[in-house]
Amino acid sequence: MKSEHLASAATIGSFDGVHRGHRYVLEQLTLQAHQRGLEARVVTFRGHPLQVLRPDFRPQLLTPTDEKEELLRQTGIDHITLLDFTPTLAQMSAHDFMHQVLKEQLGVQVLMMGYDNRFGHDRKSFADCQQEGAAMGIEVTGCAECTADEDISSTSIRQALLAGQVERANTLLGYPYFLQGTVVAGFQNGRRLGYPTANLQVNPLKLIPQNGAYLVQSPLGYGMLNIGTRPTLHNGQQRSIEVHLFGFDGNLYGQSLRIQFLHHLRGEQEFRSLAELKAQLEQDEAECKKLISRP
Repeated sequence: MKSEHLASAATIGSFDGVHRGHRYVLEQLTLQAHQRGLEARVVTFRGHPLQVLRPDFRPQLLTPTDEKEELLRQTGIDHITLLDFTPTLAQMSAHDFMHQVLKEQLGVQVLMMGYDNRFGHDRKSFADCQQEGAAMGIEVTGCAECTADEDISSTSIRQALLAGQVERANTLLGYPYFLQGTVVAGFQNGRRLGYPTANLQVNPLKLIPQNGAYLVQSPLGYGMLNIGTRPTLHNGQQRSIEVHLFGFDGNLYGQSLRIQFLHHLRGEQEFRSLAELKAQLEQDEAECKKLISRP
């Protein structure tokens, strides 16, 4: 990342997921910035703005702050500015935010907005911001519309994941959806069935896909992952995320592990016996191996 003190062109948004639509906007921003001899800056927020506006709100984020920042850095943007969405910030008018934060604090000379964006506490339109920006020395410019055939949005990706449609979500994201967390002690039932699992504890704000079984990949290789309440073992309503990594038999307790979702195998099922469950796990493994070997 370059010096924070150079003049920049910026865009503002939550950028949850840093999906293909976001990347298109950031490519446009970088192009416009560098054509003007400026640096490209993305201004985004820690957490979710609605957590400030509605304290009881619990977002289901595609990318909590640390993951979002990592993905934004991978786009090649020059600067990332993370703002705390405080009650004071929530009450700022578009004019005050543009002048006090963008111009005075960050040295923004160009602000790139979508034509249908609303901005600030007073929800100023693109045309309003363009007029107010001109008066304070900020050029407000539009982003060329993304011409993808499908709806690429954080909302559509959440809907796909909550329906177990991980392949569709991955297409919209432009990368495999992932869960990252710490491996914690589980119930050890998988080992007794011949399928030892790592029990993953993830950020409570992270969206967990629909309950069921999935083909996944990690730095340690392919595996199959189950999300659910383990109805066969009468685990109550406690939801767990357990991954069996093919050919791996080490100790991962306390380690951080990232799991990428590749394919939805089946929904959550209750079996009449552990023998029936083991037979299904063998079928799941065979299906995974078939998918892995596909050209």
